[in-house]
Amino acid sequence: MKTFHNFLKDQKGMTGLETAIILIAFVTVAAVFGYAILSAGLFSAERGKETIYAGLNEARSNLELSGSIIGLADNTSAKLEKVKFTVKNAIAGTPIDMTANDGSGTNKCVISLTSANDYLNNVKWTKRATGDADYDNLLETGEQFEITVDLTDLGTGLSLTHDLAANDKFSLQVKPSVGASITIERTLPPAIDPVMDLDVMTAHGGTGG
Repeated sequence: MKTFHNFLKDQKGMTGLETAIILIAFVTVAAVFGYAILSAGLFSAERGKETIYAGLNEARSNLELSGSIIGLADNTSAKLEKVKFTVKNAIAGTPIDMTANDGSGTNKCVISLTSANDYLNNVKWTKRATGDADYDNLLETGEQFEITVDLTDLGTGLSLTHDLAANDKFSLQVKPSVGASITIERTLPPAIDPVMDLDVMTAHGGTGG
């Protein structure tokens, strides 16, 4: 009995309470890590959804050209003076702010002009509602706006160093506040007329956009 007592007196054990505390600690740590991983997954899914919706909104806000690009020229000096084109909203698209650039800096849609010698950003332009439109500044589904860029009045401090004449190339980029931009590239014909359908000229050998 003495030997058996000596064998037992130095032995230490673990109580049920200590075991429960350790188990609770492991469960708590696992729960914290699980919550962190779940939160990260939910955050990633939410940002992915936002990206998808943003992409859809961009796609639904696209401008589209409607009809030909028209050039108006001064028959005396044989230089291009105005460019006219018509835009419409994509099918089921969200309204696009087409407040004209009259020099006041309130426009949301920016038009830039590029030639062989110049790049002019945010040039002046005017608009005119055509057909069935409510005559506000929003281009809505079913509406069309005729845009005019007057090359003789491009805005304060903006002017072409060389007039656009026969065989010259130029491009206009229409950049709305939402949605994709439109790039119009054309080459003027060898003979300058007062009114020119630049799409027809392009079809006969020019470059178009």
